[in-house]
Amino acid sequence: MEHGTSAQGETGRFLALLLERASDPALLEATVQAARSRSELVAALPEEETRRHTRALLRGTLAALVEGGEPGEDVLRAAGRLGADRARQGVPVASFLDGFQAGRAHLVTSMIADGRARGVPADVLLDVVTRIDEINTALVHRMVHAHRVAELEMARTTREGHAQILRQLLHGEPVAALGPLDPAAAYHCVVSDISDPAVAARVEAALTTREPGLCGLVDGRLVALLARVPALPPGTPLLVAAPAVPPAEVAPLYELGRRALRAGATAGLTGLRDLTDLALLTVTRAEPELGRLLSAGLLAELDPADPFHRELAETALAYLDHGGRVEDTAAALHVHGNTVKYRLRRLRELTGRSPSDAAAVEPAAHWWWALRSWLGR
Repeated sequence: MEHGTSAQGETGRFLALLLERASDPALLEATVQAARSRSELVAALPEEETRRHTRALLRGTLAALVEGGEPGEDVLRAAGRLGADRARQGVPVASFLDGFQAGRAHLVTSMIADGRARGVPADVLLDVVTRIDEINTALVHRMVHAHRVAELEMARTTREGHAQILRQLLHGEPVAALGPLDPAAAYHCVVSDISDPAVAARVEAALTTREPGLCGLVDGRLVALLARVPALPPGTPLLVAAPAVPPAEVAPLYELGRRALRAGATAGLTGLRDLTDLALLTVTRAEPELGRLLSAGLLAELDPADPFHRELAETALAYLDHGGRVEDTAAALHVHGNTVKYRLRRLRELTGRSPSDAAAVEPAAHWWWALRSWLGR
């Protein structure tokens, strides 16, 4: 019993000495220098920044040692502030923990040296070091948690700010600052009909794989402004990319892109498409009544309920889509070239005309529009 009481007395006296050292400027400075020497990113910060946090953690750790319990709320808050501050300063977890552990190692080494110099028994020193490690573990947990929370808050704030910039640009509203965009550079406006956040996140990652872009949900759908549009994997939902223009000129292209997107979706298209490639499809979809008038004029003799008549119309449309090339049309339809010629001939016999007769652009476009409208009934 007397031995236990004596050991407790030794421990108490040693802890009282450590508490006095909490205000020792030499110990503080040595701990600060140890932390800065271990981490380049911590060393790049102002020295007073490291000193401020080290002072709070040193005093809190030694106070917790003397009190003999868990670290108090004051030192835990100090640890949380350290983690959050380092996140905002751009110091990764690994880097600031390197500095913290170096400071902890210096503190333990210094305490052991003081204890030995004063004849403190080894079991007392071991008990104190063990308790320091328990306190440090709690502090590290609080620091890492605070660092992560601060990182998430900054990412959310940055993302919300970028989404607001994107929304203002696409709606033609004044923008005070362009964020990551260069006002003199040109960007492709990429629009989609993707509203599912999980799918949007995957497509956004694919769009920004080569270089960052401004992406977000605008009007409930994923939209991006990209300096370069990457190739996307098969199976990607339909996206429409406009030609690159300065940020101040993207609003009209956003509206065009949305119209082209609707036209492309109606046509069953998928994957990444250039806006200019969908020009005719977009324009003709905007005037359905005119398309019906064209089909009534060119295809009045065809019956939409007759499968053979629909086959003739589908062949004629494929013929136009493939530039009037019979063999390419046959390959697309998986038929013989003579079958394509026969169907075009039968179409002429029924209607009195054929798209193969349309040598000029305008008649060919009229035929294409009429056939799409007729087949879309």
